[in-house]
Amino acid sequence: MFTGIVEELGEVTAVEKLDDASRFRLRGPVVTEGAKHGDSIAVNGVCLTVVDLGDGEFTADVMAETLNRSSLGALDTGSRVNLERPMALGGRLGGHIVQGHVDGTGRIVERKLSENWEIVKISLPAELTRYVVEKGSITVDGVSLTVVDAGPDYFTISLIPTTLALTTLGIKEPGDPVNLEVDVIAKYVERLLGDRDREDTK
Repeated sequence: MFTGIVEELGEVTAVEKLDDASRFRLRGPVVTEGAKHGDSIAVNGVCLTVVDLGDGEFTADVMAETLNRSSLGALDTGSRVNLERPMALGGRLGGHIVQGHVDGTGRIVERKLSENWEIVKISLPAELTRYVVEKGSITVDGVSLTVVDAGPDYFTISLIPTTLALTTLGIKEPGDPVNLEVDVIAKYVERLLGDRDREDTK
């Protein structure tokens, strides 16, 4: 489990295209410290398994399903990425519960600069709109954020200078894709209420 608090702004150092997958090599001295083969590291909000380690870099294999359902397929050598290790048992939950399982992708629609922060509008797939509410939590490229406004096909977030400086959200431009993970609690509640309704109609 992750918290959506990015630990490091890493970089893709190599991409190997395979028949039905890709192998990424990523630089992240902070997240690789103490890491070992088989550990999990979130890359732009996608939970990946460490295959190999060395010199502050790690390798991860990404299958076609993940490439198709996330924005990882658009990464290339030199791309910057948000990195986070799983939360240690007993650690502080600084953001919210993040699984590293991307629900879909959106795109940066527009950015509005304010004096002390920036408002970013992001497109929202129709199948995810019911999970996104004003002042609720959402994960964008692995960053835990609070929804400012929730529209029928978009939502907005407010980014403070620290987030702009330390994550990829500071360099994303209109048209760029972003990974979205909605609050898992909302999905569980929907499922439980749906099961209850089905029981009531029997």
